[in-house]
Amino acid sequence: MEKKVHNFNPGPAALPFPVLKEIKENFLNFSGSGMSIVETSHRSPLFDEVLNDAVNRTKRLLGLDENYHVLFIQGGASLQFCMIPMNLALPVKVIASSEDKDFSYIPSDFTVDRQASYLHFTSNNTIRGTQWQEFPNGEGIPLISDMSSDFMSRPIDVKPFGLVYAGAQKNIGPSGIAMVIIRDDMLERVPDNLPTMLKYTTYKDNRSLFNTPPTFAIYVIDLVLKWLEETIGGLKEIEQINKQKASLIYDVIDNSDIYHGTTDVKSRSLMNVTFRLPDKKTEERFLAEATQNGLHGLKGHKSVGGCRASLYNAITIDSVTELVAFMREFEEEL
Repeated sequence: MEKKVHNFNPGPAALPFPVLKEIKENFLNFSGSGMSIVETSHRSPLFDEVLNDAVNRTKRLLGLDENYHVLFIQGGASLQFCMIPMNLALPVKVIASSEDKDFSYIPSDFTVDRQASYLHFTSNNTIRGTQWQEFPNGEGIPLISDMSSDFMSRPIDVKPFGLVYAGAQKNIGPSGIAMVIIRDDMLERVPDNLPTMLKYTTYKDNRSLFNTPPTFAIYVIDLVLKWLEETIGGLKEIEQINKQKASLIYDVIDNSDIYHGTTDVKSRSLMNVTFRLPDKKTEERFLAEATQNGLHGLKGHKSVGGCRASLYNAITIDSVTELVAFMREFEEEL
């Protein structure tokens, strides 16, 4: 096999190498069945074992009690943008935003409407490179969060949350599927007249098996959770690794004459480090030379430009060390 590059893509993102290796080794003959995992029936005992294992590992890693249900829903996080209000909401109201400063900080001055159905926020902004260091206080109102880009990257207290969702393709698996964690009392709100496939109760009552789910995606998620639980040791351990990775790059940015962070220091993300260089021409040169050196996926989102290093769980310290060395060398030679 040719040498793998250092993959800093924001999503679909890097998967742990041991997971990729296990997929390769077992792809043609899954669990001695003589079939590939992509040929295995979703109604079979073989896949049932995969699904149950993924659910149980999620519950152990996050410390979920029996009031929470783990669902797998196609469509990624984007489908949840409509499913959540359809299933759970009164009219939506924006109570806080950092639009006044180009979304470069996490707002802290807001008042929660006591009549609200829930308080929704995105825990980590993949594009802008901001992250909630402490979650907002819902004052008894259920929290709902899009955690796509920092899900399973740190321990969280799930008790205030009525629902958490995450597109798999950033931190826990391949694209095309979202994990939804929903509390019992939220399920009681689901209207009967919604289309079957847009009701959370459909997925809960049928263990995400009402129709044929993305079986391969769930299989990969199970392997990633196994790696996170058994190889890494859990969420406290991966959080420390993620802090170490991010600090290496932020240290370069903070002590540089050419790299400039785009976010407020107190709102900095551990998952997506965003930065700019002095001008567009220099940024283009930086990105081109980075790719030539095996450092891929560093281009910022098309809506904001600049550069971005996505440091999801699967990114190794070695990859970050290589990036840091390149950043320093590039500045010295500029």
